[in-house]
Amino acid sequence: MSLERVVVTRYVTPLREGGSMPGVVEADDLGTYVCKFRRAGQGPRVLVAEVIVGELARRIGLRTPRQVVLDLDSEIARYEADEEVQDLLTASVGSNLGIDFLPGSFGFDGDAATSAEIAGRVVWLDAFTANVDRSWRNPNLLLWGEDLWVIDHGASLYFHHAWSGGLTDPARFAAQPWDAGDHVLRRRAGDLAKVDEELSALVTPELLSEVIDLVPDEWLEPVPGAETPQALREAYLAFLTARLGTRQWLPT
Repeated sequence: MSLERVVVTRYVTPLREGGSMPGVVEADDLGTYVCKFRRAGQGPRVLVAEVIVGELARRIGLRTPRQVVLDLDSEIARYEADEEVQDLLTASVGSNLGIDFLPGSFGFDGDAATSAEIAGRVVWLDAFTANVDRSWRNPNLLLWGEDLWVIDHGASLYFHHAWSGGLTDPARFAAQPWDAGDHVLRRRAGDLAKVDEELSALVTPELLSEVIDLVPDEWLEPVPGAETPQALREAYLAFLTARLGTRQWLPT
């Protein structure tokens, strides 16, 4: 199984949010996507985290926009007047991450009704993947129709940003606590022990392997100790499986 690949046909507008500057694009499947560029911000590792955590969210019953690989041609950049955007497009020619654009969606606020079950699953996911970016300052939650959608998972899996000097120890990540004090849904999450019991039976090493396999090879850049895409997949699996075997990260 792999992510569907589509071709960008038009760059529509930048979304000047944060440092990565994603953009809205149209593609040859007639879809409209938020494009996360391979050469923006912290590079392709952010896209890896988006794919792994986004698909994991889907597997545990959360709503999250469909993801595709967006093939970007150099011709798209030629017609962009904004020099900063043009530089980003030129640097990111090739494969990038596309996330389904949800027209008419609204950012989450404290008045929106959210079930304890859904809130608990969001908190569990963020704790397991060490997501530090779901606070009141930046909820990364959308309301579309009557449903809550989780978006923007690039701040998860922080451990891979330390791999430039070589692979680190999975046990360290496994034992790392996670602070839920600032989480936007913590007070609505209900009994996290019950949520953990349900999701622990669902999230297995086999499921994690399936999710990791969705990441395109070209985003898995070699690091000392893992010079091939397959070796990097095995490293991600080792870290997440180790985390799955502990509970220091689960808020109480």
